[in-house]
Amino acid sequence: MRKTGLLVLLYIIVLQVSAQQVFNGIDNNLGNLFRVSNARTRSISPENFTGAKGKGGMATTGTGSSAARDLGQGWKLSPSVKIKAKSTFTIAEIDSAGSIQHIWMTPTGNWRYSILRFYWDDETTPSVEVPVGDFFGMGWGQYAALNSLAVTVNPGSAFNCYWPMPFRKKCRITMENIDEKDMILYYQVDYILTDVPPDAAYFHAQFRRVNPLPYKQDYVLVDDIKGKGQYVGTYIAWGVHNNGWWGEGEIKFFMDDDGPYPTICGTGTEDYFCGSYDFDTKTRNAAGVTETNYTEFSTAYTGLHQVIKGDGHYGSQQRFGMYRWHITDPIRFEKNLKVTIQALGWRDGGRYLPLQDDIASTVFWYQQGAHTPFPKLPGKDGLEVN
Repeated sequence: MRKTGLLVLLYIIVLQVSAQQVFNGIDNNLGNLFRVSNARTRSISPENFTGAKGKGGMATTGTGSSAARDLGQGWKLSPSVKIKAKSTFTIAEIDSAGSIQHIWMTPTGNWRYSILRFYWDDETTPSVEVPVGDFFGMGWGQYAALNSLAVTVNPGSAFNCYWPMPFRKKCRITMENIDEKDMILYYQVDYILTDVPPDAAYFHAQFRRVNPLPYKQDYVLVDDIKGKGQYVGTYIAWGVHNNGWWGEGEIKFFMDDDGPYPTICGTGTEDYFCGSYDFDTKTRNAAGVTETNYTEFSTAYTGLHQVIKGDGHYGSQQRFGMYRWHITDPIRFEKNLKVTIQALGWRDGGRYLPLQDDIASTVFWYQQGAHTPFPKLPGKDGLEVN
């Protein structure tokens, strides 16, 4: 009888926790999707720049004015915005407590030259500062299908993000066009207005690039995280400057004042991204000859979703896009975190070869409190894919 009573008590506690999550509207999944919430759904787009209730589709001018000239108000007069060269556009500004639930956009132009920035509450420096292509796993400026829980990229260049992003006072999202040309941006930011739990941490994303990586030097994905939180994702655009396999290097997580050796040390690059043996599979071609090739894959939590193969002429160098979302296995830290990865190939004779590749990364984490200032973003020439 006592055992039955304990089980009932535990069940009630679980229901109470679940109900609080649903009340806040931040933790939505199929398990509790049928439960109602006091959260209020809103959406910002060029058809409703403020997200105000009952104010969508009221535009009388916009990028669709010519196409809608015979139809008038309410007929897709403002489906997108033009962002002038060398200017910054505010995508969203929300003055309330709430949480971003989904972002969709399809930017034209060079994806490395469009810089996304997110500011939470009273921040003067952004918690997210990433070229738009890299934020959505498209660092090489070419479309590749990506199908994961946190990010999807659908034909022809539809960028979608599902990372939950709570804020307590305010949210501001901007896009800077550092290119010499104007760009067109279609976008939608779906969010809720709701109370935010006291233990909710703020979403962060940081971009870095080194090209070429100095000889025998580890690539640093991030080294300035200070505070309490959890690391939740890695995207790397890896450009190989040598022939042969390039992914023997280990990823290392130095947490909470680790010394020269980390708490977490991986066994190889493809292993960290949940592949194995060079991401290779063997297939038989039309002539009956067995071939070994890189094999793209894209799953809920991890993928090698992009392989750009050289042609032996102007496109001789191979390029790769990989992601690893720590959604079911977040890497939790109490005080600080540094993440590095090695670039290693093979020499003749079975010896490792330190590589000097083109590596660009975007890392994702949640933390409580204020973040440290990010490193200065590379300029246009430092961002360029060539």
